[in-house]
Amino acid sequence: MASPRLETFCCPNRDASTEFVITFQPLFFGAICIGSATLSLIFSILQILPKRRGYRRLGQYPLPKPASSSRILFIISICDILGCAGIIVRSSIWLGLPNLVRGINVANNSDMWPEVFCVGSAMWIQLFFSASFWWTFCYAVDVFLVVRRSAGISTIILYHMITWGLAVLLCVEGVAMLYYTSISSCENGLQHAIPHYITTYAPLMLVLIVNPTLFARTVSAVTALLKGRQGIYTKNERRLGTEIKIRFFKIMLVFFICWLPNIINESLLFYLEMQTDIKASDLKNIRNTALITWFIMGILNPMSGFLNTLAFHGWTGFDVDCSLQRRRELAWDSASTSAANNPIVGSTLLYQSHVQEAKNMTSKNIKGNGQPASDAISVLSEGSLYRIQTFHNMHPVCNKAFN
Repeated sequence: MASPRLETFCCPNRDASTEFVITFQPLFFGAICIGSATLSLIFSILQILPKRRGYRRLGQYPLPKPASSSRILFIISICDILGCAGIIVRSSIWLGLPNLVRGINVANNSDMWPEVFCVGSAMWIQLFFSASFWWTFCYAVDVFLVVRRSAGISTIILYHMITWGLAVLLCVEGVAMLYYTSISSCENGLQHAIPHYITTYAPLMLVLIVNPTLFARTVSAVTALLKGRQGIYTKNERRLGTEIKIRFFKIMLVFFICWLPNIINESLLFYLEMQTDIKASDLKNIRNTALITWFIMGILNPMSGFLNTLAFHGWTGFDVDCSLQRRRELAWDSASTSAANNPIVGSTLLYQSHVQEAKNMTSKNIKGNGQPASDAISVLSEGSLYRIQTFHNMHPVCNKAFN
């Protein structure tokens, strides 16, 4: 799980609230984390692997280069997978080597390896999940800018600089403030820990607050784009707009479900930490709620990787294509599944010629800034490039609106 309490636990003189949750049923909690993280890692990798089915096998023509938003979704999945790997290693060591955990105490401060492993594994988990938060924010920004014709493939370099730079900077800064003056003698009190918690939850709060607004504005812009200059908004365009709206809703729903327990748990633990005696009888309900949310975090935080892939791509199935040639041609979005099953495309995608037609249509719809007009929609919904091209063939007025 991803919680700043894991770094705080590495301090030998940790606070009472951290000690309370970390030491409650540690073996059971570690087993839960391993099980959840393992399932998420396996199914996340399965989701992003190339599949045999879909329009990728319908023709011999190369697919268009994936948009930056599709690349961002792939990077988010990679960050989640690496975060889950860190959880598996950390929990496995804690279960297999209990003496290592006992070594983190004031009396046995001569051996630094338990604390080094504790800090290193906690920073690994925090870094990649924080990077996942920043990339999720960049995805919301990117789809909004693409619809506004203000972004493209080139902006992915800027996103890399922002996300990894901020993730590393905030992670190092927060840990440095927490372990001042040294790992073996962390300062007591909330003052030194507050910067660490702020740097951990800043990107999380940013996604929870800003992303819904950006997604809502993107949906409004897409609706106007689909209507076009002629004001025609047919059933097909309305259905595509609804699919995009549902996709954004699923992304935010997964994020709220998986990470809102962290905020609730941290608020409760901070409240307990400010009490003189956290074991007081009048605080029993708060302690129980903190423990419940703590175990919920152990399950949902690692599962966010797999649930994100479901929100991004839907279920892509088990039909993995291990062919090296197909793997080289793989674009980082998984439009194959939904495009193959989408009722809008229907029988049109059953013909190989449609792939070439879509390619030719894309080359004709280049705007002044060098970006295909249909890419403004294609980055938002799986396989929607082909839906838009189908709309162009079916509706001449819609074709004018995108040129």
